[in-house]
Amino acid sequence: MNKHLNNKQGLTKKIIGICIILCVMFSTASCGKSSSPVQKLAQRFGNVPEYTIILEDMNIQGSMFAQYQHKYKVVVGEKVYYTGWEKVSESFYRENENYLGMALLAKTEDGFVTQTPFPPGYQYVGNSRYGEWQTNSSGTSFWAFYGQYMFMSSMFNMFSSPVYRTNYNSYTQHRDSGRPYYGSANQYGTNGTMTKKTNANFYQRKMAKQKSKNMSFGDKVKQRIKRSQNTYHSRGGGFGK
Repeated sequence: MNKHLNNKQGLTKKIIGICIILCVMFSTASCGKSSSPVQKLAQRFGNVPEYTIILEDMNIQGSMFAQYQHKYKVVVGEKVYYTGWEKVSESFYRENENYLGMALLAKTEDGFVTQTPFPPGYQYVGNSRYGEWQTNSSGTSFWAFYGQYMFMSSMFNMFSSPVYRTNYNSYTQHRDSGRPYYGSANQYGTNGTMTKKTNANFYQRKMAKQKSKNMSFGDKVKQRIKRSQNTYHSRGGGFGK
């Protein structure tokens, strides 16, 4: 009886041990899957003093089995790196679908990391190392980079859209409260006027998809027949005399 009980207890311990191992394995696997491309890029550039990860483009491929994709631009000093299409989960795509052209994560030289989406370059504004506040002829205070950092104005499109002190104050309020900042007139982000100028490819694809979606079934059939007829004529060639 005792022997049978001991065997039963031993088997129970083995089962519990196997369950613990499986739980650890599944937990590790799920942690690996939850790591987004942005987090992976942050790890890759972890030893770099400062960088900005920008959502450069996004796309949904397929309809029945949709694939969600992102492209990123990483600015490190004066260098710019572009990724290819990165697969992302639907939840991560939906979470960031309003932030096209915006910085999703940035690190400054003093080690400050921002993960609340904002217009690229704003993390350098207000830092006396990079520039200073100046006043224009209208008496409005705006940010001007020093000569050696003028490339930042070009890189972050700040020539055409200067950062005024009121903009910067709004940005810091949004950042400190964990809210995305889309600019004083919502010119940044997926629906922003500035983004529509700088990320034209996204909107061209979006319009093409919408046009295809709105096309009736009959129109699609006619279009396919027309294509097949054109293909037939091009392959048929002519007859000699």
